Amino acid sequence: MNDATPIVRKGRKFDQVLEGARAVFMADGFEGASVDDIARAAEVSKATLYSYFPDKRLLFMEVANMECARQSQTAVDTIDKSQPPREVLCQVGRQFLSFITSKFGQQVFRICVAESDRFPEIGRAFYQSGPQRMRTVMGAYFQEAVERGELKIDDLTLATDQFGELCKADIWPRLMFGVIDSVSDEDIDRVVDAAVETFLARYGA
Repeated sequence: MNDATPIVRKGRKFDQVLEGARAVFMADGFEGASVDDIARAAEVSKATLYSYFPDKRLLFMEVANMECARQSQTAVDTIDKSQPPREVLCQVGRQFLSFITSKFGQQVFRICVAESDRFPEIGRAFYQSGPQRMRTVMGAYFQEAVERGELKIDDLTLATDQFGELCKADIWPRLMFGVIDSVSDEDIDRVVDAAVETFLARYGA
């Protein structure tokens, strides 16, 4: 393992660099994004950009953490947890699967895996910014649903992880292994609807 992990430094234009990078990465992906384009979008010099992020992968992962946190917060803000479990789970499942199957979401996962030996903190930071946050939120929701008599769950953490894995069935592994290169809304609906049906068959009250 390489212990000489590049250091991300913060400064006055840090957020400006992140917003510019986000726009470029979301449009062009990791490989297609050039440092010149990012500096131009952020309205900073390349020297300023490199002073904050000496490695493009670190910049990408910082943007990924920010975007994952944004997606998680959007889910938290838009989910009406007072609705029946079927509606809540369908909404959460579609948001989750849409993000992880997006070009951006796939690249985040691949870079986390590719860099896990050199920079294990990258993967940990990403996990905490998004997946762990949603895990906590969904665990709290399941607890409330159990107390209302809508679900019957003994192990909330396991149930939360199981729902996420059900939502990844079929589509996710085929994307990761290059069997398919994109998914449609119909594909997402098919997988999420089946995931919800399976989950409720096991945990429905």
